[in-house]
Amino acid sequence: MNDAARITVQGAVPYDVVVGRHLLGELPALIGPDARKVLVIHPAALSTTADVLQEDLRASGYDAYVAEVPDAEEAKTAQVAAFLWGLLGQLDFTRTDAIVGVGGGATTDLAGFVAATWLRGIRVVQVPTTLLAMVDAAVGGKTGINTAEGKNLVGAFHPPAGVLCDLASLESLDRWDLVAGLAEVVKTGFIADPRILELVEEHADALRGWAGAEAAPETWAVLAELIERSVRVKAAVVGEDLKEAGLREILNYGHTLGHAIELTERYQWRHGAAVSVGMVFAAELGRMAGKLPDDVVDRHRAILTSLGLPVSYRGDKWDQLLSAMRRDKKSRGDLLRFVVLDDVAQPTRLEGPDPALLVAAYAEVAKEPPTGGPGTPVQLTLG
Repeated sequence: MNDAARITVQGAVPYDVVVGRHLLGELPALIGPDARKVLVIHPAALSTTADVLQEDLRASGYDAYVAEVPDAEEAKTAQVAAFLWGLLGQLDFTRTDAIVGVGGGATTDLAGFVAATWLRGIRVVQVPTTLLAMVDAAVGGKTGINTAEGKNLVGAFHPPAGVLCDLASLESLDRWDLVAGLAEVVKTGFIADPRILELVEEHADALRGWAGAEAAPETWAVLAELIERSVRVKAAVVGEDLKEAGLREILNYGHTLGHAIELTERYQWRHGAAVSVGMVFAAELGRMAGKLPDDVVDRHRAILTSLGLPVSYRGDKWDQLLSAMRRDKKSRGDLLRFVVLDDVAQPTRLEGPDPALLVAAYAEVAKEPPTGGPGTPVQLTLG
């Protein structure tokens, strides 16, 4: 525990994100003494972990229960949320009780949303088990579920009581889940921390070939530093702007097109793969708007490609993607808004760009040999 990194997210009620190993002993302190009941929400693959947590929580004096939910984005539906609300009602959960979300980003999004909406808000502790969840979904208090019209269109801002990023859970993480999560790490590098980009460039081969528990100690050390740096970027931004009134929008770099790709692919693409393409599109958009130098655009493609992430998508999907982007949460009326860069670590916004500029930027994404749709490496999709 002594070597764990603690990153405080400021705000009305500050909380810590802890990055280290063997952290589950911290759960009772985060749940707090006022809770009597705790519901552990988890996907099927983490049933054993959830059972261990349940036993530990019962040993700590809580009435602990577990609830299994579908894997990945299939968990983020109104139907699954309603199932969990029903369970909380049957178990007589009160405002002093708590939820623990154990799993990837979809599970932590769902657990946070259910906690935010039950009795208008109860305590939630997030235990992310994937790289994506550790650096993105579990931190920051954005919760949500999907609808047929788009991703995360229904949600609430509900900061957790704490986040436990136990690196041991990454030992069994699938190689391509780790690679997809690295897209969010690279994003934080481009918007705020150039050292992240340097570390990825120096260790891309080892990261791309992630071997889990068999990974070299140096690779583990690099991954731990990348996670800590990414969380610090997000913590700094969220601490100043919880409800995305301004600054927090920079965390959506690459997400406007990325979310549209996910919707178009019916969520069969991993989030990080879609955001990877979205970042290249945003970089091209910034370049064509006269903001971003050519070498930084090239650096986007080089870094993402070195990790095995896609940098292009299907040219025949532009109209469908544009329609999805117009429903994006960052849009204001008919005005499309994009996060772009003036340079590395210099994010800015581009509002209402000329439609011809959008088409030209997408043409740069679509003109390469397609890495989306048919022919996509199966590892980067969920299918």
